[in-house]
Amino acid sequence: MKIQERTGAGNHRSATSAQPTMGERLPAPPRERKPALAALAVLLILVGALGATMLVLRAGDRVEVVKVTKDIQAGESVNTSNTTSVMVADDAGINYVKWAQLPALKKLKAKSTIYAGTVVIGDMFADKSTLPAGKASVGLALKEGQYPADIKPGDIVSAYRVGDDSNSSSDKSSSSGTSSSSDSLLVENARVNTKSDDSDATVSTGNLSITLLVDQSDVPALTAAAAAGEVSVVLVPGN
Repeated sequence: MKIQERTGAGNHRSATSAQPTMGERLPAPPRERKPALAALAVLLILVGALGATMLVLRAGDRVEVVKVTKDIQAGESVNTSNTTSVMVADDAGINYVKWAQLPALKKLKAKSTIYAGTVVIGDMFADKSTLPAGKASVGLALKEGQYPADIKPGDIVSAYRVGDDSNSSSDKSSSSGTSSSSDSLLVENARVNTKSDDSDATVSTGNLSITLLVDQSDVPALTAAAAAGEVSVVLVPGN
């Protein structure tokens, strides 16, 4: 009888020990794998790496081109003092002027005003100077005192006819007593196209040569006054 009780007790203890004790974990269920998400992540990594590679390659494909450092008016040419070289990304769709082509570019004329900071393209230049419709270019040889000291290409000026009122003053006055054409306005608004270089020998004498872009209707009076050396130009306010 005692033997049976002991045996039963042993069996009871064995059944109890089969249960999980405190602190033990139950086996976790297997995780669900998502191959589509994994493939998408790999694809995004590859695309990002390819994009970065293309940017690096494009950044390395650069060319040296011509950039304007000073305003160039219509009819003027580039030179070493108004240009510099810059590196830009090469683009077959843009007609950049390579820096090595600068000597050939110096022989061409600007079709219109090219402003400082512009990276030039070949379409901005032509073999000959072209003028806007209805305009003409008139050259003036001015003496010291007939022009502002700080005049430069691109400035807007007015041109006046000046003369010596003491000579033949009676001939310069009408019968009504009004003044003659002396000190009369020839051109109200004219653009300075070109100016003699500072290295020009005439600078030491105070003389200056400029060309003005004027309306064709102003040409006869302006050239007549220029031939007589009776033209004075002044800067128009707002330059």
